[in-house]
Amino acid sequence: MATVPPKRKEIYKYEAPWTLYAANWSQRPDRRFRLAVGSFLEEYNNKVQVISLDETAQELKASSMFDHPYPCTKIMWIPDNKGIFPDLLATSGDYLRVWRAGEPDTRLECLLNNNKNSDFCAPLTSFDWNEVDPNLIGTSSIDTTCTIWGLETGQVLGRCNLVSGHVKTQLIAHDKEVYDIAFSRAGGGRDMFASVGADGSVRMFDLRHLEHSTIIYEDPQHHPLLRLCWNKQDPNYLATMAMDGMDVIILDVRVPCTPVARLSNHRACVNGIAWAPHSSCHICTAGDDHQALIWDIQQMPRAIEDPILAYTAEGEINQVQWSSSQPDWIAICYNRCLEILRV
Repeated sequence: MATVPPKRKEIYKYEAPWTLYAANWSQRPDRRFRLAVGSFLEEYNNKVQVISLDETAQELKASSMFDHPYPCTKIMWIPDNKGIFPDLLATSGDYLRVWRAGEPDTRLECLLNNNKNSDFCAPLTSFDWNEVDPNLIGTSSIDTTCTIWGLETGQVLGRCNLVSGHVKTQLIAHDKEVYDIAFSRAGGGRDMFASVGADGSVRMFDLRHLEHSTIIYEDPQHHPLLRLCWNKQDPNYLATMAMDGMDVIILDVRVPCTPVARLSNHRACVNGIAWAPHSSCHICTAGDDHQALIWDIQQMPRAIEDPILAYTAEGEINQVQWSSSQPDWIAICYNRCLEILRV
C-alpha cells in the first residue's frame, strides 16, 4: 500500500545558530519547499544556509551551508519556475556573488566586481534578478549607482557550467546612497526598473533610454526610502517605505508623486514588503511590532483601514517573502528563526 504523506502543518519553524536577515524562496518546481537564509553577524565571517522541508519528518532542515563575507544584504534564487537553468542563487554584500546550489556543497560560480581599479568597494545594498531574462541582474550601491550585469552560462565543460558576468551598464541613479532596485513587469518586463535611496525619491529607468529617469515619488520630509516592491500582477503599482517609518506607501506610476494608499496599522517601523505573486490586490507587510499583516487594497483609492489577516511572531520581523511557486506560503525571519506560514 502506498504511504500517505503526512498532512502539512500551518506553520513550520526553523531555528538557526545566529540571527537571520536575508531570505528567499526557491522557484524551481522540483524544489518547492526550499529557501536560502543569511546570517546577520556584525563581523566578516557570515553564513548562508539552504533550508528544505523534510516531508517525512515534517520539519525544516538545513541541507547546505556555506561561508559568506559580511552579512548578505539580499539573497535571491534564479527566477526559473520551469527548472531549465542551472540551479543558481545570488547574494549581495561587498560584491555580487553567484553560487551553484548543491547538497551538501554549494559553490561559488562567480564574483562580480565593478570597482576593478580601486582598493575599496562600495557595498551593495540590494539587487534584483530579472524574471523575463534571467541573464540580467541589477544591483544598487551606497556609491549612488545602479549596475546592470549580464550573466553568461557557458557550455558544459566536464560536468560544470561556468557562469560569468559583465557590466552592461552603470548609472548614477540618485543624489545619495541607493538602497533598493527592482525590475518592473511593464513594457515586456525586461527593460524597466526602479530604485529608491537616501535622497527620499523613487526613480524609474528604462534600459533603452538611460539618458533620463522619471521621479515617481519624493518623500515629503526627504526621509530615506529603504525598499521598493512592484505589484506582481499589475505593473502600475509599487510599494515603498521610509527609514524608521511605520507606513507602507502604495504608488501608481500613472499618478506620480501622490500615494494612492497608505497602509498604517503597524505600531513600530516596517522592515519588509511582499506582494502576493498571484493576486494584484494583496500585499504583506512586516515590522518591529512582531506583526505580519496581509492587506486587500482593491478598494483603492478609498482608504485602506485595516488588514484582512494578522500574524504575531515571537520577535521583531526583519524579513518577509511570499512564495511565487506556492502562493499560499509566506516566510518571515525574526531573531534566529525562520517561519513559513500557510495563508
